Amino acid sequence: MAMTMHVDIVSAEAEIFSGNAEMVFASGVMGELGIMPRHTPLLTELRPGEVRIRTPEGEELFYYISGGMLEVQPHVVTVLADTALRAKDLDEAAALAAKERAEQDMKNKGSEFEYAKAQVQLAEAMAQLRAIQKLREKSR
Repeated sequence: MAMTMHVDIVSAEAEIFSGNAEMVFASGVMGELGIMPRHTPLLTELRPGEVRIRTPEGEELFYYISGGMLEVQPHVVTVLADTALRAKDLDEAAALAAKERAEQDMKNKGSEFEYAKAQVQLAEAMAQLRAIQKLREKSR
């Protein structure tokens, strides 16, 4: 039997996942992370994007987060996300509309603050679209 660790993915609204996993993949601000049981303790900021969990049964679960923090202990991984959704619950039409809105806001910037806000919105929309694309590729 493979070694496992406990994983929690929580947002301000709800707990999205709580269970055992063989491996967790996430996008940290310094690069991609692959976490296995007994990983060295770690605390890092997460970029908007996908969090992937490989369960002991070999199933891969996909989640989208809009950013947050990742805490790793030898047998526990916690993702504290601003927003977290199951990848299958993402709305592609809404993500495309948000992307277009952010691009338009960047073109019509009124101030540096508005431009920076539009950049964040664009990054989140693009991360959602990438998560949707990866989910489509996996289901083929």
